[in-house]
Amino acid sequence: MEAVAMRALKPLRRRGLWLGLWLLAVATVIWVCLAPRPPLEVPLPENGDKLEHLLAYFVLMAGAVQLFATRRALLWVAVGLFLLGIGIEWAQGAWTSTRSADVWDAVADTLGIGLGLATALTPWRDLLLRWAGRTR
Repeated sequence: MEAVAMRALKPLRRRGLWLGLWLLAVATVIWVCLAPRPPLEVPLPENGDKLEHLLAYFVLMAGAVQLFATRRALLWVAVGLFLLGIGIEWAQGAWTSTRSADVWDAVADTLGIGLGLATALTPWRDLLLRWAGRTR
């Protein structure tokens, strides 16, 4: 399984490091979404968390565009992130007492995924490859 994942990556130097950092970002989003929300001194605007969801999933998907070389791999990542967003919403409603499931959060996640995936159509798609260098 590891060999298949590594073949799907762009030929980056230290690609295991970059993949590990991306997976850490995914784990961080999961933790932040399931941990009790800390009390805020300044209240957020109503539905302000939707922007947080959009930005988090944009960063995750745009990061995947930097790492993964094939359209097929990017499609699988997008589907995985979509299912992750739905799973987190379900877990918030089922497992936490301080969070609640919200279908609009999942919609914001999906919009973020779409915007992040759209970076594959821009010159930014290989920014990490240019910055970190190729293995070949």
